[in-house]
Amino acid sequence: MCSLLPLCCSRTEPPEAASKHDGHNEALIVGVTGIVGNSLVEALQHPDAPGAPGESAASPAGPGPAVTPKLSSLDRVTHVFWVAWEKKSTEEENCEANGFMLRSVLQTLLPVAKRLKHVCLQTGVKHYLGPYFHFGTIKHYRPPFREDLPQVPGLPNFYYTLEDILFEACSPSSGITWSVHRPNIIFGFAPRNHTNVLGSLAIYAAICKHQKLSFNFPGNRQSWETLTNVSDADLVAEQELWAATNPSAKNEAFNVADGDCTSSERLWAVMAREFKLECPVYDGKPVSLEQLLKNKKNVWEQIVVENGLLETAVQDETWWAVDLCLNFPFQVVSCMNKSKEHGFLSYRNSEKSVIYWIRKMKERNILPDDKFWTS
Repeated sequence: MCSLLPLCCSRTEPPEAASKHDGHNEALIVGVTGIVGNSLVEALQHPDAPGAPGESAASPAGPGPAVTPKLSSLDRVTHVFWVAWEKKSTEEENCEANGFMLRSVLQTLLPVAKRLKHVCLQTGVKHYLGPYFHFGTIKHYRPPFREDLPQVPGLPNFYYTLEDILFEACSPSSGITWSVHRPNIIFGFAPRNHTNVLGSLAIYAAICKHQKLSFNFPGNRQSWETLTNVSDADLVAEQELWAATNPSAKNEAFNVADGDCTSSERLWAVMAREFKLECPVYDGKPVSLEQLLKNKKNVWEQIVVENGLLETAVQDETWWAVDLCLNFPFQVVSCMNKSKEHGFLSYRNSEKSVIYWIRKMKERNILPDDKFWTS
């Protein structure tokens, strides 16, 4: 889905840039039902963020006839936030499907959006690691990852495809600027998102509580012990809004991580405390959640009914993402120096971020309240 919302420019924008287009700014968010899309919408509706409350218009973000009639009417768009992606069976198919979506939207939007100033593209740390189909089998960069590292050679990567499309559309002659944002594993909240790692682990915790199972960490020892960093969804949205409205961020790529380092061992203990569960000693035996929970959909459905929760069906595609993120065969740490040097100084405490998002999911009636966890 995509959504159209008001957007205010940074006060640091020079007068000649601010006067380039008449009228106020409006943001098109492609992927509004995702984790960062949800955070972008909330940020734009917050009085202290670079946005203001207002009406929104939504339309499908996929390719084909459903896009064109909607996007061709969006002549007021000044900023685009691309936070969408579609998973396919191979990286070649990922390149084709995701590249087609971005190209279709831009080709449809550019002729009618005469006021378009900036396109923000969200990718991720796969830029430095190569496609997840080949994790652990190809040579990739050693951390910390810095934005000036070249593309990993030899294999397709749909992030590179998206960047090529972006750079072509936002060439210097177009007068449109761009920014690329590369988060790590994102912690956030979106009711209809099927690859929410933290939300999926919360469902796993609820099933463990309901069936009196041990809340064992299912990933590998590398993930359990090694320091890494993660990305709070609100922080990612903040950086994207900053880049879209700040001259010092134009035509640049930025890592976006919380700014601290943590490990699965530390985060698992935080989750266990928040869910009132015992945190078992790690046994060193990885277990696929996709296999462990493939017959547990009915258990979660029972929890939803008994606790009056919003219906959030457990999808098969939920667990492959969790298994992937908890079984990295390497260390993943992104350097945040460039972002700071360009003026973005926001950060998050990753352990507090986990607590914040779990409590938000409880407040939104996605997870059972404290009565369930203390019973």
